[in-house]
Amino acid sequence: MQITLSVGRTLQQKRALYRAIAANLGKAVGLRPENAWINLVEVAKENWSFGNGVASYAPAEEVPA
Repeated sequence: MQITLSVGRTLQQKRALYRAIAANLGKAVGLRPENAWINLVEVAKENWSFGNGVASYAPAEEVPA
């Protein structure tokens, strides 16, 4: 499983996420926790656009006067 997310989570938060995903996949579909391979891809917030060609998390653009 690969998850793309914004930069900023602590190592403790990431470890908790890994454990939760492995446990929940075990319960939901019977996947053995040792077979849950997880990869986080962290990107800067300005690299997200949720539509309309707008950098959703970037500061507003300055409009020339």
